[in-house]
Amino acid sequence: MTVASHPLVARARLLADDVLAPHAERVDQEGVPASHIEAVKRSGLLGVSAPTECGGSSAPGAVARETAEILAGACCSTWFVQTQHHTPVLTLAKSELPVRERLLGPLARGELLSGVAYAHLRAFPRTPVRVTRERGGWRFDGTVPWYTGWGLNDVLLLAGVTEAGEALFAFTEAREQPGLRASRPMRLAALTAARTVSLELDGLWLAEDAVALRTPYDRWAAADRVKASNASPAVFGVARAALDLLDDDVADPLRGRLDEVRRLAYDLADLPAPPERLEDRLALRARALEVLRAATTAAVVAGGGRAMALTSRAQRLAREGLFLLVQGQTERSRQAHLRTLVDGSG
Repeated sequence: MTVASHPLVARARLLADDVLAPHAERVDQEGVPASHIEAVKRSGLLGVSAPTECGGSSAPGAVARETAEILAGACCSTWFVQTQHHTPVLTLAKSELPVRERLLGPLARGELLSGVAYAHLRAFPRTPVRVTRERGGWRFDGTVPWYTGWGLNDVLLLAGVTEAGEALFAFTEAREQPGLRASRPMRLAALTAARTVSLELDGLWLAEDAVALRTPYDRWAAADRVKASNASPAVFGVARAALDLLDDDVADPLRGRLDEVRRLAYDLADLPAPPERLEDRLALRARALEVLRAATTAAVVAGGGRAMALTSRAQRLAREGLFLLVQGQTERSRQAHLRTLVDGSG
């Protein structure tokens, strides 16, 4: 079976064409509606990488990337809410702790949607969220700067650093509760629709059986560095959507550059043993972002004054492109991208 003929790719295209793309400009201004999330849950896409024995599809990485491209190109805000879900699924799939039995099936089948609160771990040795032993469980204190999908997610995977220097990940309900308070939704230049808040943790207590992963921080960080160095499929999806707004004489050369970077980036992503060729991954990530910037800028230029309207697809895609410049960014990826900008090698 080819990627293009995979049933999940067909479902992603149907969801994009019938639900997401026709309403993307309205969603951009008003917020991702619960009906979009319900449609994603029904599609089976939330289990794209989950084990089949738990109700998922265990699809190849190429299929997961293709579906992500399709959703991001149709409505980046909806893509961003649902993409948080896949890290908790993969974390549980690798876990041997009791929470796996309780949550992996419902998450894989799309009965529940999970968010994530772990990007702050990349600030180490600063510890924005501290985890300490308390009453046979774990106490969380600190601030999660960014949490996406508030009011849409059912559960969240929360991470912090223990006194022993471990990264600890545990699940809780995605709602206000003793020790957990959410800010008002943030007004952002792009993807305000994804309902991003900050979370204040003041003695949030989670039981031992909520823990999904507890590992030395350095071990977690090594794997995260590789994941964060890869080009995001959303970059290619949004870039393609922008190119579709252009005449062929402008779009074709940019499409050729995009296809080349995509092929090279995905070849590296498929290498089995991290941290293979980390600098090459970072360089291709930066090149992909530069093609995205060119594609979305060209769409705005071609749209002229009309592209300044908030109802303009070109203008929405350009702002989504700005967001993707920093989404999942680490210090190393930031420096690699800045070098590309300075050298003009994108």
